Parts: sequence; C-alpha cells; structure tokens
Amino acid sequence: MDKIKIAIVGIGNCASSLIQGIYYYADKTKEDVDGLMHWEIDGYKPSDIEVVAAIDIDKRKVGKDVSEAIYAKPNCTKIFYPNMENMNVKVSMGKVLDGVAPHMKNYKDDSTFIISDEPEQSKEEIVELLKESGAEMLVNYLPVGSEKAGKFYADCALDAGIAFINCVPIFIVSDPEYEAKFREKGIPCIGDDIKAQIGATITHRTLASLFKDRGVKLDRTYQLNTGGNTDFLNMLNHDRLASKRESKTEAVQSVLAHRLDDDDIHIGPSDYVPWQKDNKLCFLRMEGRTFGDVPMNIELRLSVEDSPNSAGCVIDAVRCCKVALKRGISGALTSVSSYIMKHPPVQYTDDVAHDKVEAFINGDLER
Repeated sequence: MDKIKIAIVGIGNCASSLIQGIYYYADKTKEDVDGLMHWEIDGYKPSDIEVVAAIDIDKRKVGKDVSEAIYAKPNCTKIFYPNMENMNVKVSMGKVLDGVAPHMKNYKDDSTFIISDEPEQSKEEIVELLKESGAEMLVNYLPVGSEKAGKFYADCALDAGIAFINCVPIFIVSDPEYEAKFREKGIPCIGDDIKAQIGATITHRTLASLFKDRGVKLDRTYQLNTGGNTDFLNMLNHDRLASKRESKTEAVQSVLAHRLDDDDIHIGPSDYVPWQKDNKLCFLRMEGRTFGDVPMNIELRLSVEDSPNSAGCVIDAVRCCKVALKRGISGALTSVSSYIMKHPPVQYTDDVAHDKVEAFINGDLER
C-alpha cells in the first residue's frame, strides 16, 4: 500500500515513542502483536506510516537525522527500539514563539530545551517545507501552553493544504472558527489533547461513568499527577496550565450525571519530579454516597510511561486521518476525536465513542 506521509512538529518524547513504534511493529504480525487498539485500519498497519518532515527548535536535534534526534536530550522516554535505521529526514528549525517557557532556562541542560543557533524559519518557509516533503498531515507535539506556536503551525497546515492532528491542549479543532477553516479547505483535522491508552484521564472517566451507572452520587474528586519529563517541567509555570486543566477537567465533567462545583473537582499536573523522567504517577481519589447516603471512597495510584501510552492512540489517529483523506472528508473527525482526545469538538461517552470509531473505520459513519 502507499505510505501515510506525516510531518511532525516537536521531536520530543511523544514523537520518539511514535517513531520507535512505527519500526517496532514492522516485523510483527496480528497474532503476536500487543499494545495496539487496531492492528489494521483500512488495511494500514503501523509500519505503513512514514515521517517525511520534522521540525524542532532544540540545538541537539535541529540538523540531525530524525533517527538520531529522537534519542537526543532532553528526551527521556523508554527506548524500546534502540537500533533505528537512518531515515534520511533532517530535523528543520522551526519558530519558537511561546514554545519555550522562560523558567526552563534555570534548569540543567539535560532537562530543558536549548534553542538552536539556526535562524528561525518563516511561515512561508515552513509551508514550503511541508509541501515539498509530500506530507499529507502535520502532527502537533508542541509543549503545553504553546498557544501562539500551536496556532501558527495549524495555519501552516492550512496554507500547505494538509490535515492536522493536534495532540496538545491548545483548542484548535474544538474551536468552531478554526474547525471551519479546515472544513472550507477540504481537509480533515483531529483534536484536541491526546488521551493515553490507559492513562489518568481515561481511568478517571471510566470510574466516573461507573459511579453514574451504579447510582452512586459523586461528591468530590481529585486527580494529582507528577512526572519528570519536559512536559511536567514546562508546566511548573502555572500561566501555561489553563488549557491543560480545562481539557482534563472537562473530560471528566462531561461523563458525570451532574457536573461538580469547581470547588469539588481538582484535576491537573501537580509537580515535577526529575528522577521520574517519562514515568507519570497519578493519584486519584473519588468520594461518593451509595444506598441510604452511606459514604464510600476510592483511592487509586497509576504508574505509566507517559509517551508510549499516548503514541498508541496517535498511531490510530494518523491512520484514521488517512482514511478521511481518501474519502474526501473535511473538518473535524468527531468520532475519532472523542475517542482519543480529551477536549474534542463533541464529547461522547467512551463506549459510544468506541462504537462510532468502529463505524467510521468500516465506512458506516462519515466522521
């Protein structure tokens, strides 16, 4: 089959896991494979994805082949495919804008971003790069809080006439005005803010749905997360956290029988613990009342490798986006977005979203 050609902006831990996975699954078969929600989508396997363009701003990555850049600091995710072959795709310098939080300069080089000395590319140059590469879609892996940069690259995708997958908590696909731009251009988009396969948000949503289905009144809940990757370091600046908190909180509120008061729900990144590296710890508590208003509570501790956990969803998003391109579908893919994103244009419960994705893949649902 023809390859699914993608461009990636932000060659960090998540991009590293995605690219490692493309090669890791290349010699696997349906019978011996683990870790995927779908082995094939419309005939496309993970190894049918090809990275044809990459953009970053870190001096340890810019100018390097992608096969080398995905292992460069400050990346700290688990290496499960160590012997990457040369991909013949150089990492191009991007545009910084608000992609680097000022406080990060106070940390060790191995933990933070070091801006390349290469001149930043203009919008016109990035659009030309995307066009010349033959990319069909742009995957956005920018740091949390990169509002200006995220919209800049969304505009680049629009000008290049390629699809857009927004994996970060910047509200683009869920913004009706932005979504309309992709619809008018005749190209699909998926977003916003990627869920993990089994992560804090999907676990919290599942338990919240269980409370509702079993008639338990949820009174209050929190979800506290710690990690040691650049995302958690970046989020020490609370000015960059507003959209992240909204995205994670709304993902849970949307499945409750009754929305909780703001004082009774707290969800969001809590602290940066360097030695955790890409390991994410979630501490979750839910307090409710059962029959006769008798109180009960649940406490849960979840430990996951953050970036591979999200790559398992992105690898499906890419293939579903390719399906939409083949079918001439434009605008937001609401089924796929609801199933694998925290802040989609339309929130469905996870069981409904799952069924809608299957219907979309099978051609029984347009979007």
